[in-house]
Amino acid sequence: MAGVVVSGAQVSYISQDCEEIPEFLGRKYGHMAKRLDLSFNLLREKPRTRTVAGGKEAGSRSTLGLGEEQTPKSKSVEGLKTFSYLEELILDNNLLGNDLLLPRLPYLHTLTLNKNQITELESLLDHLAEVVPSLQYLSLLGNVACPNELVCKEKDEDDYQRYRYFVLHKLTNLKFLDTRKVTRREREEALVRGAFMKVVKPKDAKASGEAASLSPEMNYTPLPSGSRDLTNHRGGSVSNFLFHQSLELKKHLGQILEFLLHTYGAKSSESR
Repeated sequence: MAGVVVSGAQVSYISQDCEEIPEFLGRKYGHMAKRLDLSFNLLREKPRTRTVAGGKEAGSRSTLGLGEEQTPKSKSVEGLKTFSYLEELILDNNLLGNDLLLPRLPYLHTLTLNKNQITELESLLDHLAEVVPSLQYLSLLGNVACPNELVCKEKDEDDYQRYRYFVLHKLTNLKFLDTRKVTRREREEALVRGAFMKVVKPKDAKASGEAASLSPEMNYTPLPSGSRDLTNHRGGSVSNFLFHQSLELKKHLGQILEFLLHTYGAKSSESR
């Protein structure tokens, strides 16, 4: 079908401007797909509207009888429930927010939600712990809730590290978060103080989200690199990936140089 690319057990439905997962995707490929890429669409959780007295439509809350009741949300990713054997799910560059509701996906080990509209972590992480128990690789770059210094100039490495501790406190089985492998030290720190590292939503989070939607498109490539075909995405993916990797390389080279200077400096002093 138009827009669908299938390669073995990998299914891609990219840049189709769909607001929910088409039924035919699950019907035709749900039984065999192990990797599903839905990047660059318009997926979002949004309230259903219902007609009330006077012919007006109710929004996210409607008056029923003497009180108010929350209108059920339309689950734009509800179609995932037919993908019973899914192992990798790519939802980058959509409009998904804090109220994302995934069906239970017991085999899912890789989830990327880069460049969405997630501003708070706690409820999302609690939900993921429940519905994707096998999750090992998660990427949230490009969201307000992920204070990465490459995305937001107002954040620094300390902000990002606190975010990592909190995520690892909630999702204890993660092996890779964003672009970095989870270290043993991080696991230990997350166990001791991760619960106190909750990332607080900034007061202007809504404005930040709106600004992000108007900013030039930035594509994020999650790791491990082997889990994604970089050619599946529009122009900027490879360049952004290489840019980020170059920064990481510089950091590691600096650490190695510092170690060598310290080691050989100490030996030189001893020889004297």
